[in-house]
Amino acid sequence: MTIAPPMDSRTADDASRPGADNRGSGLTRPMSLSSPRGPVTAALAVVLRSPVDQPPIVSDLPAQIDRAIGASVDVLSDGDLQLALFWLYELHYGGIADVDERWEWQPGLLACRASIEHAMEAALRDSVHVPAPPAQTDAENVAQALFALTAEGDEQRLSHYIRSEATPEQAREFLIARSLYTLKEADPHSWAIPRLRGRAKSALVEVQSDEYGAGRAERMHQQLYARAMEAAGLDSNYGSYLDVIDAHTLCALNTMSMFGLHRRLRGALVGHLAAYEMTSSLPCQRIAAGLRRLGYGDDVVDYYDEHVEADAVHEQIAGRDLAGGLVEQEPELLADVLFGAAACLAVEGRAADHMLAAWTEGRSGLRTPPRTHRALVAGPKKRIPSKRRRVRDGG
Repeated sequence: MTIAPPMDSRTADDASRPGADNRGSGLTRPMSLSSPRGPVTAALAVVLRSPVDQPPIVSDLPAQIDRAIGASVDVLSDGDLQLALFWLYELHYGGIADVDERWEWQPGLLACRASIEHAMEAALRDSVHVPAPPAQTDAENVAQALFALTAEGDEQRLSHYIRSEATPEQAREFLIARSLYTLKEADPHSWAIPRLRGRAKSALVEVQSDEYGAGRAERMHQQLYARAMEAAGLDSNYGSYLDVIDAHTLCALNTMSMFGLHRRLRGALVGHLAAYEMTSSLPCQRIAAGLRRLGYGDDVVDYYDEHVEADAVHEQIAGRDLAGGLVEQEPELLADVLFGAAACLAVEGRAADHMLAAWTEGRSGLRTPPRTHRALVAGPKKRIPSKRRRVRDGG
């Protein structure tokens, strides 16, 4: 797979030139609907392209989802189901171009989303090893349990590879794969803000404030990454590389969105963020070193340099004040906090290992987009019912 070569990188001094803050303006919403990957996304695309207020809306989507879940060997790596869930979640973020925004809360579509979520959550709980909880549930013991859990994730093989071995093409593939989260960085975890109170809420707002630039739009981490992509010769429009993003990466992003969009999973979302921050600083330092080794300048590396220092602070806040503070307020959420942290390590690790395995085998770490899937959707079969099944979680 060939990707456009990097543009000439600027120096740090260039960033202070008039108009420099406008770099990264390609960060736009909404994204375009990508190519379907199977019968579920083919049927969903038909629905999303239909006007929500002109019944009957006909589709075999519910049946396709049931069949796909029943036939899937691994829901977590099923490209068709993961892409469908990503599309459905994106309706709650920046939306999708030419898709009626009222689909966001259409009851039948929410029921379809709930079916995939139920299968995904069950798969995560079955496959993720959650450590035993600490005997004491005070903030310090909770933080120490999380630090112990994430210590194994501190030596991520992918960041070591990028630092010392990655080729320019592989570095660009990495930037592309990470863009699906980093171009809307912090947004999934912000769902927790209205669901927390006191010490935990204050801690989360402190972390998120840094993520959103502390009042400086040009320092938003999303904007820093957009500028990094542009300086590397890549398209910074959100979702522009969705067709080449594999299911493992989609699953990692869907996991945090699922945690964020359900109030009952607020403990898992807090644990996820804590683990994310605790495993960020050193890997970002290695990635920055690898990018500089390949000749990239500060305009590309700035994003990673920012995280080396910021996340070293954030991990302390997230572990003690956010996760620890939440468990002190609601001890019954301890198990979910640990589950969320373990799930973060698992899904992020699978995505990283998948890319690294491809590189070491001499293959592209990105997915080769197939020809447009042609769904065998016959004429009208049935209307998506407004209440096909009860949504399992109204949170």
